[in-house]
Order: sequence, then C-alpha cells, then structure tokens
Amino acid sequence: MTPLRAQVERIEQIRSRFDDQVEFFVVYVQEAHPTDGRQSDSNVTEGVLFRQHQSFDEREEVAQTCSLDLHITLPVLVEEMDNVIDKAHGAAPERLYLIDADGRVAYHGGAGPHFFDLDEWEQALEVCVAKAEVAG
Repeated sequence: MTPLRAQVERIEQIRSRFDDQVEFFVVYVQEAHPTDGRQSDSNVTEGVLFRQHQSFDEREEVAQTCSLDLHITLPVLVEEMDNVIDKAHGAAPERLYLIDADGRVAYHGGAGPHFFDLDEWEQALEVCVAKAEVAG
C-alpha cells in the first residue's frame, strides 16, 4: 500500500487541524505504476489497475475514481498532459509540499514511498502557520 493510500485518514486529520489557516490540495499527476508500464505488486493486490492516461479526460476520470475510492475530501487538481508539475517537482509517485503565504516552497518532502513523512510535514505546517501569525 502506498503512503497516500495508507495515510489518507491521517492527512485528513492534519487538514482538520489547520483547515482554517491553510488551503490543502491534492495534485493528481501521471500514473507512477500503470498497467501498461512498471506495475507494482501492491497496486495489483489492491486492484489499483489503471493504464497510463492517454487524454486529460481519462486522467481526470481516474483522479476522480481514486479520490472517491480513498474517501479524499481535499480538493483534487489534475495536472495537464504535459506533466510539467511532475517533471519540475518529481511529484510521482507521491510528494508532500507546503507553499507559504508568499508563494514560496516552505516544505518539499522526499519521494514516496520511502520519504513520505507526515510528521515532518505537520511540523513544517506548524512552523509556517506560526510565522504567518507573527507576521499577520
């Protein structure tokens, strides 16, 4: 199970804690382990079987399916087919980011699944919110 799938509940708890101070989004990018590419055993076991998207409509449909299946209540943004976000930020398979009030990257988590650290991300949120309160 990927960190995102395993920790949706914890992500939602963190969101609840900071929801009045921070905007949260999921950015859905290209499939990291598509059925027509490097499929992972955990995806097969869990029935997460999607080919690499051939169109934006297909990507949007898979993003919606994943969001519903995982009970994600965060807004889901879907990357365009040019994969600029994924290429620029190494977003696949999963990354945690925090953008501060000035639009700067305040936290850039490591690549999932091994460096997906919700404790570290939550600490960065605490620091960022505290700085915003002092500046505010």
